[in-house]
Amino acid sequence: MGDTTNLPKYDTPAAAKLLHSVYSVTNIQNKVRTLDGTKVTYSAWTKLFTLHCKGYDVLPHIDGTDPPAKTDPTYESWVKIDSIVLQWIYGTLSDDLLVHILDTDVTAREAWVKIHNIFLNNKGAHAAALESEFNSLKLVACSSLDDYCQKFKNIAEQLKDVGRTVDEALLVTQLISGLP
Repeated sequence: MGDTTNLPKYDTPAAAKLLHSVYSVTNIQNKVRTLDGTKVTYSAWTKLFTLHCKGYDVLPHIDGTDPPAKTDPTYESWVKIDSIVLQWIYGTLSDDLLVHILDTDVTAREAWVKIHNIFLNNKGAHAAALESEFNSLKLVACSSLDDYCQKFKNIAEQLKDVGRTVDEALLVTQLISGLP
């Protein structure tokens, strides 16, 4: 074995502190796609974002877990990590959504709840609009057959987000009925 005299000793809790893995993320867009509500649906985005948070051990910042008390010695570190998770949220929203969410002095959890409310609070009205779009979509309104099929898939995913699952048979029937 080599000389270990210059290696740090981890015999105290302060010396044993290592940099949290959250600080190693340099570009969140490489891991979580941008939520726009159309190409990337709310349910797909939340799955990706939650998975990312689990992997970096920051899920308590969005899942409703209470933060440490302001008097807790870990509070300052929690605030810094929370601001990074909040930056992740902001960095994975389309510009249209960002203007509705962006705020000062909010936690990652508060921003997470705002996004949830945007997509799921008006479920009935949103579902009705999506169902109307689903039922009236025609190939002539699309640039190609691929675009047509993708739009059906996207609308079906958005309907799933609001609790209206479209089964395969209905999807195929509606797709065929929109063809010339």
